Amino acid sequence: MSIRKENFGKTEDGSKVTLYTMTNKNGMSVSISDFGATVVKLFVPDRDGNLDDVVLGFPSVKGYLDTTDNFGGTIGRVCNRVNGAKTVIDGKEVILEDNDGNKTLHSGNKSYNKMFFEAAAYAEEDCESIEFSRLSPDGEQGWPGNLDVSVTYTLTDNNELIIEYYAVSDKATAINLTNHSYFNLNGHGSGDCLDHKIWINAKEFTPAGPNNVPEGLILPVKGTPMDFTEEREIGYYIRPFCEKKDFSDCDYEYIEKQHGYDHNYVLDTDIKDDEVELVATCVSEKTGRKLEVFTDLPGMHLYTGNWVEPKNPVKDDAKYDYWQGVCFETQHFPNACNVPTFPKSVYAAGEPFDSVTIFKFSVV
Repeated sequence: MSIRKENFGKTEDGSKVTLYTMTNKNGMSVSISDFGATVVKLFVPDRDGNLDDVVLGFPSVKGYLDTTDNFGGTIGRVCNRVNGAKTVIDGKEVILEDNDGNKTLHSGNKSYNKMFFEAAAYAEEDCESIEFSRLSPDGEQGWPGNLDVSVTYTLTDNNELIIEYYAVSDKATAINLTNHSYFNLNGHGSGDCLDHKIWINAKEFTPAGPNNVPEGLILPVKGTPMDFTEEREIGYYIRPFCEKKDFSDCDYEYIEKQHGYDHNYVLDTDIKDDEVELVATCVSEKTGRKLEVFTDLPGMHLYTGNWVEPKNPVKDDAKYDYWQGVCFETQHFPNACNVPTFPKSVYAAGEPFDSVTIFKFSVV
């Protein structure tokens, strides 16, 4: 295995950005930027051994500076939505940026995917790792507490991309970190991913309320378009509406409103200390690639790229459109800091957020 460093451009203030690439013995490689601890490229073999880049992204840091699609980025301090753009922690009101219609999305317009991280590389016999770390100062994005945060990516010879999150604050604060990679197992820029078959280990989901934010309601998926407890195509229910980009005739309100999937699933797991469980799979019958998702977190947000419209040219002069990538965002539930019945996302001073997500690739 080896780690390569290369220039990835400059930010608007002239700061240099570095791209780090790890490659394993199978030829699988991942390239990660220190701007946003962002997964930029991910080359994975298909059933014939051909390598393709299976994540959406930009050819240089320029595209990531003003993107709202969050391709491959580390999202924090709190991912997903917070209703009313505010919460209360330790009896004190926390005011956040209202960047999504009386709510906060991904902690505001400057999430961690638009911030620099320090990088350090580590080598072991059968894997290599890069740790990206930063100090999020007290009050950044409105959140209380100085937060030491690290995101460590490890590429193994078993074709696993392991993401380890660790964060600890000197004040009580909400912490909810995730990765926002869009996967297309046919290769990025190959068209939509509606033919991908997915399975999710979840019998319930958290539907959004009137402001498109979960407010505590949990509903069963059985008998609805939300049900992936048996493997089926992403486009099984939504494809007829995707062809015209018109969901007005959709008779299921949660799909009609989002133009596809943009929902948090309540994972049906029994997580114990230092363990992860398989929570989702994704398969392309065209290429034979299979993605397995493991995590120790209680939720996973499924997003099918319903609103993807890049402002800047993307990798390899491709053209991205809606539904061309699918995200598996492991997480605490959206708006958990405002919903006492959801698993907690607020951590006491000195209490660490310590979590692992694994994206494992194979062929069928």
